Amino acid sequence: MTVKITQRIKSFQVVDERLRPAAAESESGQPPEQLDEHLERPEMLIGVTYKIKSPLFEHALYVTINDILLNAGTRFEQRRPFEIFINSKGMEHFQWIVALTRIMSAVFRKGGDCTFLVEELKAVFDPRGGYLKKGGIYMPSIVAEIGAVLERHLIAIGLLRGHSPDEAQRRYLAEKRAAYEASQGAAALEPGEGFPPGAQRCGQCHTQSMVQLEGCTTCLNCGHSKCG
Repeated sequence: MTVKITQRIKSFQVVDERLRPAAAESESGQPPEQLDEHLERPEMLIGVTYKIKSPLFEHALYVTINDILLNAGTRFEQRRPFEIFINSKGMEHFQWIVALTRIMSAVFRKGGDCTFLVEELKAVFDPRGGYLKKGGIYMPSIVAEIGAVLERHLIAIGLLRGHSPDEAQRRYLAEKRAAYEASQGAAALEPGEGFPPGAQRCGQCHTQSMVQLEGCTTCLNCGHSKCG
């Protein structure tokens, strides 16, 4: 709908449409609960623990993310991360792990958008070099894998959108994989579990799954091709 402005604009304000339901509710005298630093920690939180096994560490890391449920039972119900802990038998990295988890927990409790932490953590590179996880996925550092765990968690609670391929993409990747295995006489490999020996790392999905197929370098994991 077009609105004609007949008076001079003296000021303006950018309104976040996502906050409109909250404003409407507040007018009725029942404002929805918001996450900020003034919100006290409940006695019980919902927690999920993820295991990280890195060749850089002798012992596994166990990452626990506790969520708070806001406005339970209403149309404003939302699950948000509230705190994070990382435990391990190894104590050689105790200081930076405690510092990292305290800063992340403070960002969670501050409220607002915390999804930026994923890209910040995943962009950290270890000067000694990264490592390959199961399935050929490259991790540039242990901090980056903590970021990948956080991304997985935020997707699970609905704060981030997943990146899984749709049905057409899955069919395309299956065809490419079958064509490569037929040309090489290789045994069938399950998607995400293993890729042909000698495959290169894909710059798009960071998985060691780039092969030469029909004169073109193609990723068998995400379909990225250097030929376009």
